[in-house]
Amino acid sequence: MEEQPQVSKEEQIGFHKGALATLAKEREEMVKIVQIVEQLMQAHLKGLKDLGVDLEAEAKKAAEIMKKAQEQKQPGEDIADRLGQA
Repeated sequence: MEEQPQVSKEEQIGFHKGALATLAKEREEMVKIVQIVEQLMQAHLKGLKDLGVDLEAEAKKAAEIMKKAQEQKQPGEDIADRLGQA
């Protein structure tokens, strides 16, 4: 078997610092994307509101549909139920 080369502590520190710097930049870009998506969503919500769509009523209707679907669900349909039976 070949021995793995030893990496100095300084090299390991540099590797981790570099990785953190890269990930911090990636996180900044992700935040920018989320902000853009939020702005677009707000624009569409405003557009719907301007067209007279009652968003609160739509949300309530959707919540009722989800609640009814949850109540009608048969045991064993949920993966958590299936895992509990094992």
